[in-house]
Amino acid sequence: MDSTLQEILHRGLVFTGSQVNYFFVCWRKLWFFSHDLDLEADSDLVLLGKLLHETGYARKFKEVSIGRVKIDFLERGCGEIHEVKRSRRMEKAHLFQLLYYIYYLRRFGVDVKGVLHYPLLKRTVNVELTEEKVKELETVLREMREIISKDEPPLVERKPFCKRCSYYELCWC
Repeated sequence: MDSTLQEILHRGLVFTGSQVNYFFVCWRKLWFFSHDLDLEADSDLVLLGKLLHETGYARKFKEVSIGRVKIDFLERGCGEIHEVKRSRRMEKAHLFQLLYYIYYLRRFGVDVKGVLHYPLLKRTVNVELTEEKVKELETVLREMREIISKDEPPLVERKPFCKRCSYYELCWC
């Protein structure tokens, strides 16, 4: 683990899975969310995602919170953590969110594998944290820290999904 990340963990500046996800979606959204401007709570898309979790995995679904990390559910007895998503549109963001959870749990000596679920597509993706992915993730975490530490949000950048984003009005109105 590099010294920057050790400092982050030591000082308790641990990221949420949403922050890791937002790094891949939109740096401006990451900055707003990280500065306590959370507009996702009222989002219809977020509500649909929660309903999907609860209905698609009702028997297994039990969100697990460990510090600032919230894992959709654990598979007892097999060392797997699970993350449920509606669409593969942001698959890299989903992948790194789950990799971050695995990485975070290793900090406590817990070695797990991950599974991404796309129930509407009837698809699952098995996820393992390799040394190569650890290096990528540590780079992402350093970059996230740089973005969040700035006094102002990154410049607005139009993306295909902006109109459905709960931060749309902050950026485009």
